[in-house]
Amino acid sequence: MSSAHASPSALDVLLSRASTDHLSAPAPDKAQIARILSAGLRAPDHGKIRPWRYIVIKGKHRVEFAEQVIKAMISADPKVPEKKIAKRRQRFSEMPMTIGLVMALDPESKIPLQEQELSVGAGVMNVLNALHMEGFGGFWVSSDFAGQPCFREALGLTDSQRLAGFLFVGTPDKPVQGSKRPDIEDYMGFYKGEPVKFGADQ
Repeated sequence: MSSAHASPSALDVLLSRASTDHLSAPAPDKAQIARILSAGLRAPDHGKIRPWRYIVIKGKHRVEFAEQVIKAMISADPKVPEKKIAKRRQRFSEMPMTIGLVMALDPESKIPLQEQELSVGAGVMNVLNALHMEGFGGFWVSSDFAGQPCFREALGLTDSQRLAGFLFVGTPDKPVQGSKRPDIEDYMGFYKGEPVKFGADQ
C-alpha cells in the first residue's frame, strides 16, 4: 500500500512561513479571503462542534473598529497610557485587514472545551498557512480588552463566544525572513520502550 506525501514544493512553502506585521495593501479581496478562511474550516473538529467564526474588518470600517478597541481598552483599564492607546488606534485603523478570531464553544458538549479550543487554534494556523501560500502575510495578536462587555456587544458575540485574538492581514512590505527556527532534532524523539527525552528539555 502506498502512502500519500505532500509535494516537496508545497512543503517548502509551509517551511518558509513566518509571521510579520509589516503589512501594506492589498489585502485579500472578498473571494480570496473567503477561500483562505475556508482552509480554517478544514481543521480537526472532534464532535463536529464547528467552533470557528471569523469577523473580517476592512476598508472604511477599520477606523470605527479601532475606536471600539480604544473604548474597550479604557473600560478594562481607565488609566491605560495614552501612548498605548495611540499605538492600538494606529494599528487597528491602518492594517489592511483585521480578522477577529471567535471561538464558538459548546460547554454542554461531551467534547472537552480544551479540544474545542485546540480546533480553533488549528483553524487559525490553517488560515495563516493559506495566507502565506496565496502571497499574503499575517500576524496573530492577543488582547487584554476583548472580554469587555462593550466590545463583545459591538461585535455581536453570544455568551458562549469569546475571542482568541486577531489576525492582522496584508501584503508583506518585504520578503519575510523570520527568526531562525530551532533544530527539530531537539523537539522530536522515537519511543523505543523507554521514556522519551527531548534535547530541548535538557
